[in-house]
Amino acid sequence: GLKKLFPGFEPMQTSLGEANGEVDLRGTGNSIAALLGSADGEMRLIVNDGTISRGLMEIAGLNVGSYLVTQLFGDDEVRINCAVADFGVEAGLMRPRVFLFDTESARVDISGTMSLAEERLDLDVRTQSKGMRIFSLRSPLYVRGTFKDPDAGVQAGPLIARGAGMVALGAVLAPIAGLLALVSPSSEGPNPCIPLLEELRTEKR
Repeated sequence: GLKKLFPGFEPMQTSLGEANGEVDLRGTGNSIAALLGSADGEMRLIVNDGTISRGLMEIAGLNVGSYLVTQLFGDDEVRINCAVADFGVEAGLMRPRVFLFDTESARVDISGTMSLAEERLDLDVRTQSKGMRIFSLRSPLYVRGTFKDPDAGVQAGPLIARGAGMVALGAVLAPIAGLLALVSPSSEGPNPCIPLLEELRTEKR
């Protein structure tokens, strides 16, 4: 499950709401690093009604996540309505078809690549404010460098078309349908991921 794939996931269990995922990866090698570095396949993850905090991100070793929480929200803790991710993986290179999280004050879209072979990141992060709050950060963020020592900061100029274009072309209807299939019925009321995914489906048409 998720705990085996992400050893650092354990400290976050208490603050994540309901998490469902599917992993279909095929690779060759005698170690986990070799398997992931050569992997082909796909990964999907959907989380609803969770909370992320800077402290928990740091405990889990997710320095980039801690930085983004601070820069995007200026808070120690952020409540997530829904987070969804659908990655295609080819020769160890993860490319998100859908990768975003939705909070009360903003939607955050992430595009770019993550290399499992080289353990490197090349991501762009954009926010869409919902108008409930003034964001201190208006420019998109970047996250570059290695998994262990990432470099994150504010984009110097306007984000080039790579981000918007990749998201529009890449987030086709099939990944959204696959993510919708992961939403499990809950007795506690409507799942906040369903309207978000429906909104995405409308955007991509």
